[in-house]
Amino acid sequence: MVRLKIDQCLKQRAMTRYELAKRTEIKFQTIDRYYKNRVVRYDSYILDRICAVLECQPCDIIEYVKDEETPTP
Repeated sequence: MVRLKIDQCLKQRAMTRYELAKRTEIKFQTIDRYYKNRVVRYDSYILDRICAVLECQPCDIIEYVKDEETPTP
């Protein structure tokens, strides 16, 4: 599964979700969904704005985590 690491990036920069929302001009509710990994489909515009404000690359805020395989009975 794909997981966002926006929380780590914000912590490194001592920035809040509110400040990120204000700087990106994206609604706080949307930033909050990305922050909490509650996004089903990622919007490239939003990721672009987040990366621009955080001065990072997409690979700095996105990671792939292999799903745990469910054992078969």
